[in-house]
Order: sequence, then structure tokens, then C-alpha cells
Amino acid sequence: MEFYELHPKDPQQRFISKAVQIIKDGGVIIYPTDTVYGIGCDIFNKAALERIFQIKNDSNTKLFSFVCSDLKDIAKYARVSDYAYRMMKHLLPGPYTFILPASKTVPKTLWTKRKTVGIRIPNNHVALKLVEDVGNPIISTSVTTRKGEIMNDPDIIKVVFDKQVDLMLSSGYGKNTPSSIIDLSEDIPEIIRQGAGDVSLFLS
Repeated sequence: MEFYELHPKDPQQRFISKAVQIIKDGGVIIYPTDTVYGIGCDIFNKAALERIFQIKNDSNTKLFSFVCSDLKDIAKYARVSDYAYRMMKHLLPGPYTFILPASKTVPKTLWTKRKTVGIRIPNNHVALKLVEDVGNPIISTSVTTRKGEIMNDPDIIKVVFDKQVDLMLSSGYGKNTPSSIIDLSEDIPEIIRQGAGDVSLFLS
């Protein structure tokens, strides 16, 4: 594994570029978000997706969210209602995963049985710069132990995942709380997981 330490607010472009090239070549990386560290790859690379399923020890029926660069980008990959757009515009970038109806652009491997996808726009310079430079979304699934416990120490992550991923971008300790998951695929929003993001707007 290649390992690089980045400034969280002004990440070094040379390290971002190395990660982008690995992603474009079909590799798998670990990168920081505004919550926990994420494992990522190009959402359109089937072999790389399969590697992440194996790393996470999950069947490919599990919802893996992905990072988009901005709200305009989301519209390419999901159907967004007026209500969903207003909520996301108010809360993003931020520690949320929004579940939305999938567009045909998204590989069906990432669809749930309900034909939805999970989408993130984290408030993190490294993650957003990665997606912008790759030119399309990247997977965002939490770095955890086999038991599902969140790992937030970059040095420990480096040791555990050294042989499993191609590169890690580190920007200090990650947080212990994952994103809040809000389902906006239906008329009434549903809080799937209360995490780092404030969900009070969806409580009525």
C-alpha cells in the first residue's frame, strides 16, 4: 500500500493525483471523509467493486453509498424530488447519506432491491477533490473491523489494510460516528440511521 499524509484543508495535489490515477486504473483506496475513513473505487469498475465486497466481507446486496462532487452531480445518478433537493441543498456538504431512487447511470450492482442508491457529499476537501478529479463518483463504505467496529487511527488502518488496498490518504484521526442515513426515496422521509448529521429537520 502507498501511504500519504495530506493537509486536511489544503491537500497536496501530487498525492491526490496519485490516488486518482490508481482509481482510474481500477485500484482501491482508503481516504478521509467528514466522518469515518472510507474505502473507495470507481463506481463503474466492476473488478474494483468486487474487491471492496471481498474486503468488507459483504454480499453485493449490501448498500454501498458513493460520493458525488455536488448537487448537480447527484442529478446524474439519482432522481431527486423538489423536497429532496431542498433538504440536500440545506444540509450538504455534510455528514449525511441520502437514499434516493437510482438512475440508469448507476451500475445495478449498487442498487438496493428497491432500486435506490445511497449518495454522499461529505464536507471534506480530500474526498471532494478526489471525486472532482476522477470525474465520476467513488464508493464510500466505512473502514471497519470484520466485526463492524469503526477504525479511526490511520496508523492502525495502514497496518490492517496494507495488503488489501493500493493506497491510503491520511489526514489525521477519523471520527467514531458514521454519517446519518436519510431515506428520501418516498414522499415521507425516513431516518435509517442517526449518526453524525443532525436529523431534527426530518422529525415531525
